[in-house]
Amino acid sequence: MEATLHGILLAFGLILPLGVQNIFIFTQGATQPNFFKALPATLTAALCDTLLILFAVFGLSVIVLQFAWLRLGLMIIGIIFLLYMGYSVWNSRPAKRESGKSLPPQKQIVFALSVSLLNPHAILDTVGVIGTSALRYAGLEQILFTATCIAVSWCWFFGLTIAGASIKKLDGSGPILHIFNKFSAIFIWLTAMLLLKSLFA
Repeated sequence: MEATLHGILLAFGLILPLGVQNIFIFTQGATQPNFFKALPATLTAALCDTLLILFAVFGLSVIVLQFAWLRLGLMIIGIIFLLYMGYSVWNSRPAKRESGKSLPPQKQIVFALSVSLLNPHAILDTVGVIGTSALRYAGLEQILFTATCIAVSWCWFFGLTIAGASIKKLDGSGPILHIFNKFSAIFIWLTAMLLLKSLFA
């Protein structure tokens, strides 16, 4: 019971703060013609988080992050993807049904992969917090802790998509979603700039 409660609190603590990944998933729910069209992004983000949590618990990513050149490469690729994604979000318009103006599944998957796996800070947070916390458990308790973190992550991403789709129903393709896209793009570009700044820190 303690491991399950700990997993819930910890997972929510990590994913609740406003971030590029959350904004992207919410935006897809709001800009796709319907909920099901946004599932490529939602499922990709959830699967990536599952992968990171498993790596964190079993310590694999700690080994990977010991290589400075790999961390540098991830950051550079991440910056490029974020700049491009910000451009795409800035120019995107909420899609009417059957309009086809929203991101296609392939782009959704690529963008979701980039904001999930090419963000060194997100990887370090997952490893540092979830991976370290998992060390206090063993056996069944560790399995429960890990499964709870993963379940919270999946529920959160599907909830974000549903919330975005609900906003679309209320606003259609009106000004609220248009303004939200602009703010989302600015936030994504700011995140890219912070990553760039950290390269020279």
